[in-house]
Amino acid sequence: MLDNLPRGTICIEDIEMGMTRHLRKVVTDEDIEMFAQISTDRNPVHLDDDYARDTIFEGRIAHGMLTAGLISAVIGEQLPGHGTVYMGQSLKFLAPVRPGDMVYAEVKVIDIDFSKRRVKLDCHCSVEGKKVLVGEAMVLAPSRKFD
Repeated sequence: MLDNLPRGTICIEDIEMGMTRHLRKVVTDEDIEMFAQISTDRNPVHLDDDYARDTIFEGRIAHGMLTAGLISAVIGEQLPGHGTVYMGQSLKFLAPVRPGDMVYAEVKVIDIDFSKRRVKLDCHCSVEGKKVLVGEAMVLAPSRKFD
């Protein structure tokens, strides 16, 4: 996994409009297998080459929520980072992610309510510059006042 900045915490007092963080990760067959095991979602479109070839995707694809999990990783590890509490997430899946794809996941601060420690983030994932997932997240950011 390739991160643009070190993992840790950005407290609400230091968050600014327009801040962004991202990561890149190649989705592997092993990732898909592990996600199927953990989630118990063993849909053959994710796991069976012969089955998946006969679908609209014409091949195996990663679980959508595996891709969405990369957004969670950016939020939980970088912006705001450790101590962040998820309050909500909207997602729209635009295109499949396939085994071997390098996924770029990015979040950007689009609204801040300092009094409630709430941060709204624009979220997207892309493969080779094409968006495969878009959405927004609302999170409760950590504060130095509570450390």
